Amino acid sequence: MGDVVRDLPHALGAAGWDVSVATPSYGALHALPGATHLTTLDVPFRGITEAVDVWQLQDSDSHVRHVVLEHPQFAKNGAGQIYHRDAPSRPFASDANNFAFFCAAAAQWIYASERLPDVVHLHDWHAAFYLLLTQYVERYRNLRDIRTVFTIHNLSYQGIRPLAGDESSLEAWFPGLDYDIGEIGDPRFDDCFNPMAMAIRLADRVSTVSPTYAGEICRPSDASTGFIGGEGLEGDLVKARDDGRLSGVLNGCYYDGPIGRRPGWQRLLAMTDAQLHDWAHQQPANRAHALALERLAHLPKRRPTHVLTSIGRLVPQKATLLLAPLDDGRTTLQHIADSMGRKGVIFLLGSGDPDLEERMLEEAGKIPNLVFLHGYSETLAAPFYHGGDLFLMASSFEPCGISQMLAMRGGQPCVVHGVGGLRDTVEDGVTGFVFDGHSPDEQARDFVATTDRALQLRANDPIAWQDICKQAAARRFDWASSAEQTIRTLYGEDNDREQ
Repeated sequence: MGDVVRDLPHALGAAGWDVSVATPSYGALHALPGATHLTTLDVPFRGITEAVDVWQLQDSDSHVRHVVLEHPQFAKNGAGQIYHRDAPSRPFASDANNFAFFCAAAAQWIYASERLPDVVHLHDWHAAFYLLLTQYVERYRNLRDIRTVFTIHNLSYQGIRPLAGDESSLEAWFPGLDYDIGEIGDPRFDDCFNPMAMAIRLADRVSTVSPTYAGEICRPSDASTGFIGGEGLEGDLVKARDDGRLSGVLNGCYYDGPIGRRPGWQRLLAMTDAQLHDWAHQQPANRAHALALERLAHLPKRRPTHVLTSIGRLVPQKATLLLAPLDDGRTTLQHIADSMGRKGVIFLLGSGDPDLEERMLEEAGKIPNLVFLHGYSETLAAPFYHGGDLFLMASSFEPCGISQMLAMRGGQPCVVHGVGGLRDTVEDGVTGFVFDGHSPDEQARDFVATTDRALQLRANDPIAWQDICKQAAARRFDWASSAEQTIRTLYGEDNDREQ
């Protein structure tokens, strides 16, 4: 979602639209150099009026302005911290507090604007509360005529909270709100509010970030086959589809300059070593950094035959198939690593769920040719996307995915699961390699077999391999096309050019 909110506005600006991007400040963005204070809003929330400061950040694009809303609520977990890790018994509690308040402030900001926008484009459940306010608060009646677009980036995160009885609940945020439970309620839990479901029902247009994912979410999820679909909201999504309100618009990627030469092996090692030492200095007790440095020290001085890379959040969506045990008890990662032996190495960069981080650390301890880099690093991401031989992206489901686009842009073919945006972007045997399966076990086995197939082709048919690399690098998923489809399909041709 961050990539889209960063990149799509510039593509819309290039198409002639004026775009304002509103986000919470998280206690940090308003303090960036060049930030300008615009106004202070009086925002009703929790039965009192809160003062929210509105700041504008500089952007070189004259068509795009960045507005950040500042209040101590947005930095309760520390400046710059976006998400909170609440107890499993209270999912989304702290985050929902923040985003409900953010949407209250955003609605007030739009309401007080001299000129109303032609389109309000909402991203995921975080922004869905805006529709709650325009639908049920009389003060915002005039905002109901503005066209609303709701984009689903990941249906598995829905922001569900109780209707009442908790400090993080609908009636705690907006006491006295006269709402229709049929429009805002969760289809499975009678006492809960579901912002994702509400937005699907109320928005003028609903989109997903790839055409295939738009079709998948209209079917119920099925754990026995490993299929992740509508996650309980398929009924609402089918209605949106049948009403002509649901579309799939593939995310884009920027191709704004030559990629340059692939980083050499020694440079790759040096950059990785520098990042690890920086992390180890900041987190001296982190065992993952110590193990990665040890692994790095034992890598060969000459580039191995195969360098595999993987970059992504360690969450069930992204990591389940990487860590899936096969019949002999070894995981898919162990099978892939063992099949390469000393001829290959896997660099895996990611962080996320603490339990999955711990499992990946245990895995790295068993696999001598796996370097687990526990964190996120822009410094390492670019050389890994461009410098690896084969990129692994074994998502159980994938609304769109950006990592496969970035790897392909760098001329690195990918092994991907044939779901969602991965199916829409990678063509098996032409620009990469696609695995499938009718159950999680089948998917895990086919993931290993497909990776082996790719490495065998690379070892035995270098001409065919180079053709796949060239085809991957030549494939384009540009933001200009995404913006054009967004304007045509979601914004409508009858709107003026302001969002």
